[in-house]
Amino acid sequence: MACEDAVMATNDDAAQCKRFAVEKGYWNDPYISLLVPKGKSGHAPEINRGYYARVTAIRILKQKFIEMANRECQVVSLGAGFDTSYWCLKELGLNPKSYIEMDFSAVTSRKCQQIKSKKVLLDKLATEDGDIMWSSSEMHAGDYHLVSADLRKISEVEQKLADCGVDKSLPTLFVTECVLVNMGDKFGQVMVENLRTRDCLLHGVAACASLDTQKQRFTSQGWTDATALEMMTVYTHLPKADLQRIERIEFLDERELLEQLYTHYCLVWAYQDKSAVGLKDINLW
Repeated sequence: MACEDAVMATNDDAAQCKRFAVEKGYWNDPYISLLVPKGKSGHAPEINRGYYARVTAIRILKQKFIEMANRECQVVSLGAGFDTSYWCLKELGLNPKSYIEMDFSAVTSRKCQQIKSKKVLLDKLATEDGDIMWSSSEMHAGDYHLVSADLRKISEVEQKLADCGVDKSLPTLFVTECVLVNMGDKFGQVMVENLRTRDCLLHGVAACASLDTQKQRFTSQGWTDATALEMMTVYTHLPKADLQRIERIEFLDERELLEQLYTHYCLVWAYQDKSAVGLKDINLW
């Protein structure tokens, strides 16, 4: 389907943008070049800084969650694409009991092929008995699971989680790193129309009118509380020393364009804390 192809194409675009930003020195990721082929160069500085803010903020929240749970937890990444977080966390000694990634089979099959062909990636997956279960588009290796599913089909998602041995008694972090947007402006209207011309419809766009509706999409479904921040706010609250470092990498001609872009995107996190690990206290600072 054209819509699915368009959605999967966003993974390639985002992955190559991340690799470019890593090679420019925005953040360290020794694994991205093993999964993502080199793409076009010359991304604008505001785009590179945006990816830095997005990756850094999610890393902070993810690591705080795992530390609060003393690693006795699970991470489920929906629409994971070519994300490298599993390997980066393992290098830090912050790998959870189970890390599950899910995406379209066309994406997971390519990721399986890349993992199979890279010794560095395989070595991190080493299990006690050395066994890794492979199929054309899925793999299970100790604490890492890569499975294919259409996220629009809830029963399929539930079955794949069960296949991964998900433990519903453990604190579990669900990650959907696709960057939520605020649609209540001209920028948003143009974006939706552009995506529509590519047969790529944004399901749930009605919940993206503002920061308040972003939070309500969680609290209305039983989550205890939610926090929503514009990416401009996220950017300005990242660690100051590192922010000063990355701003020296490339000259930015017009900060107004950066601000216009970042106030359109947002980061949202919500929680239920039945295990009482202190999730209400998670923040970026």
